[in-house]
Amino acid sequence: MAGGAPRFDLPTPDPSTEPFWEASRAGRLLVRRCRACGRAHFYPRPFCPTCWSDQVDWEEASGRATLYTWSVVHQNDLPPFAERVPYVAAVVDLEEGPRMMTNVVDCPFEDLRVGMALEVTFRAETEEISLPLFRPVPAW
Repeated sequence: MAGGAPRFDLPTPDPSTEPFWEASRAGRLLVRRCRACGRAHFYPRPFCPTCWSDQVDWEEASGRATLYTWSVVHQNDLPPFAERVPYVAAVVDLEEGPRMMTNVVDCPFEDLRVGMALEVTFRAETEEISLPLFRPVPAW
């Protein structure tokens, strides 16, 4: 790989996921919704994992989620994770229904709670890839 060590944290977009990555670059989170059974799913794929229909459409998600589970990662030797430790690896329940693996940012570890309200934010990794992450919903 020209320009440095391989990146283990970046996806390889393909034609079936490019709309997702395009939307992420624009600060929008997309899920797929099945026209046959009505269920939303994530990660993006060209068929419904519930009923196997290929009648799936892109839908803009609200960006709201709740924390399902998390782990604070203190050691990871793969680039660029080593520079990020400690960080929060998490699974969130999107308001639309699917669960999503992600990171939680902008939150002290001791404040993390199952069920806490989160909102999506994006971190630009390259010109092509912005990753959806989640942070606590600000208290008013």
